[in-house]
Order: sequence, then C-alpha cells, then structure tokens
Amino acid sequence: MGIGASIFLIALGAILAFAVEADVSGLDIGVIGWILMLAGFAGLVITLSFWSRNRRTVVTRQQAPVAGAGYTSEYREVRRDDVPPPPPPAYS
Repeated sequence: MGIGASIFLIALGAILAFAVEADVSGLDIGVIGWILMLAGFAGLVITLSFWSRNRRTVVTRQQAPVAGAGYTSEYREVRRDDVPPPPPPAYS
C-alpha cells in the first residue's frame, strides 16, 4: 500500500470516526471510520515489514585457490548491512 496511503487512511478514518456527526440511513459513519483506521494501520505495518526485509544485504568474503594452470583465486562476496554505516571521517 505505501506509507502515504496508510497515513491517509488513518487520517480519513479518524475524521470520520471522531469529527463527523452525519446521519446516513443504513450506514454508521463512526464504524466506517474505525474500519479505515484499522486498514491504514495494517497497511502501515505490512509496508514497514517489507521495507525492513528488503534493506538487508549480506556480504561474506571467502577466498579459495582454484586448481589449474594459473594462480587465480575465486571468492564469494556476501554483504550484510544490518548495522548502520560508520560515521564519516572528521574534518581537521
């Protein structure tokens, strides 16, 4: 859904649930507001969980000699960005 759409649903639901005092036959505006707020919160949680899952990158280096005529080696690189990057170097 996205963060923007989730916040919009939460705000619209809060307005309908707490600020609108209209009588519509067959509809309860307050209940519709609560449903929209719940949908907005669910969308926000799902969006943030997908964002946290996609931000992980793992890097591991392993060097192993390759059997053959040359002295080449191959390595596998896996990057892990779970921790924040180090601060930039200080300027003197």
